[in-house]
Amino acid sequence: MSPTEVFAAMVVALLALIALRAPIALAMGLVGAAGYIVQTGWPPLAAYLKTAMVDKFVSYDLAVVPLFILMGQIAMRTGMSRAIFSASNAWLGHHRGGLAMASVAGCAAFGSICGSSIATASTMAQVALPEMRRHGYSGALSAGSLAAGGTLGILIPPSIVLIIYALLTEQNIVKLFLAATVPGLMAVVGFVLAIAVYVRIFPEEAAASERMPFAARFRSLLGVWHVALVFVGVLGGIYAGFFTPAQGAAVGVVMVAAVGFVLRSLTVKSLFDCVIETAATSAMIFAIIFGADLFNVALALTRIPTLAAGWLQAAEISPMLVLIVLIGFYLVMGCIMDSLSMILLTVPVFFPAFMGLDFGMTEVHQAMWFGIITLIVVELGMITPPVGLNLFVISALAPEIKTREVFRGAVPFILAEFLRIALVVAVPATTYWLVDLVMP
Repeated sequence: MSPTEVFAAMVVALLALIALRAPIALAMGLVGAAGYIVQTGWPPLAAYLKTAMVDKFVSYDLAVVPLFILMGQIAMRTGMSRAIFSASNAWLGHHRGGLAMASVAGCAAFGSICGSSIATASTMAQVALPEMRRHGYSGALSAGSLAAGGTLGILIPPSIVLIIYALLTEQNIVKLFLAATVPGLMAVVGFVLAIAVYVRIFPEEAAASERMPFAARFRSLLGVWHVALVFVGVLGGIYAGFFTPAQGAAVGVVMVAAVGFVLRSLTVKSLFDCVIETAATSAMIFAIIFGADLFNVALALTRIPTLAAGWLQAAEISPMLVLIVLIGFYLVMGCIMDSLSMILLTVPVFFPAFMGLDFGMTEVHQAMWFGIITLIVVELGMITPPVGLNLFVISALAPEIKTREVFRGAVPFILAEFLRIALVVAVPATTYWLVDLVMP
């Protein structure tokens, strides 16, 4: 088989296995192994497998992944989500649609100590859904706001997916955290505005809660002291250079656990459960990483990605047109794949080609810009039917809400995300001006 035929066969085989609901790690690993064997034979594959797994997973930088997962797991069991929602509701609940706005704000705050989209959506839903039901919110608005709010866990630092992107592209994790801050805040504002417009058009789907006095609002902020402490301690320490991201994650684990024990919301048994859950989640992520690595190595042997990058540079195609095509590809793939798998599968192929294009900026800025755009589009895939994972998480937690209502509720937030993508593409400085300001 020619390299082009091998490349095409691998892509078709992978998509077929995904369509058959095969585990993504297994699908990428099997197709990658088959492609490797076809091009080089069994002995080279055996030699590669003998050392590749150890070489891949002894990386010190990769230790940050299970540590941040453990921090999020402990935070889920310490009642932080309830305190965050209560404070958000105290300040926003008196507006029409205010509980939905509070849910988005709560997801943003919880995402800053969790780093996982699905964990953020499911944890905040358990707190916010009963309140929205009690106040007569429609199923569509309730589900849509929580599913969209959950996606903030991908972009607002610390983000597991952002860390994986940094490791894949050999970028500075701290700079990427800073680069994600402004686009993350843009998402929060966009979602809140989407809710405001939605309830103006459909006022029957949400009501305003009783306005709380300012004294009660400020008292509610005292209930989130632990969240502020962890956020400042972890990200502040990382940004200030007191410790590396891995060290910061370890500090975060200790801080969140200490808060849990002080508030008596964490026991030794629940801490052990957190460790077990972290081990299972980390094993899944590492399996996907290894499967994607094997698949991408087999693709690299075809030299098609390298040839494609060279062709793009020589064809004099508008760089912006290439970016728009890549965004369109991610939007389509986001309907059938989860975010981590997409990042691991596509970034090693697309990143070199993208970096070969001239957008009139430095390589560091261009790498950050591409990473944030990619994460925003991947984030959008979490709420895009038919396979938006966050939509199904909310649907599973609220079976009384029909699936079509969950899908309908996501529409305003999808439109808000398209607007954010357009802004970030049109104004690349939104992704790197804060980095230049803090780390010139």
